[in-house]
Amino acid sequence: MSTPEIRCLSVDFDCSDPAELGRFYGDALDLPVVYTSEDFVLLGREGAPGLGFVRQTDYRPPTWPDSAHGKQAHLELGVTDLDAAQRKMLALGATLPSWQPRPDVWRVLLDPAGHPFCLSTHGI
Repeated sequence: MSTPEIRCLSVDFDCSDPAELGRFYGDALDLPVVYTSEDFVLLGREGAPGLGFVRQTDYRPPTWPDSAHGKQAHLELGVTDLDAAQRKMLALGATLPSWQPRPDVWRVLLDPAGHPFCLSTHGI
């Protein structure tokens, strides 16, 4: 019995507009579109896991930090300058929630579909 090769192809996010969310993360992370259809956009580079965005007609954004419809997952993006990275992401269409748990170490923002993501200086 052989051991199957298993590798991560992508991390996918539900949303109402895959093209919009693909543009946001493509611009933010300098990732090209490798596949697109009306209901799915995949960003990535050859041989590396990508980010996918899947259209859901009944999509409801997370309500973080309220747990009514809490976050299911989030991206942690490493940055060298929190303020500059925050300005870039806001200019691309992110929003800044009023509550920030540790703004001196990381910032929580919301992408255009409402998914929380973090900018962090940890590990940089």
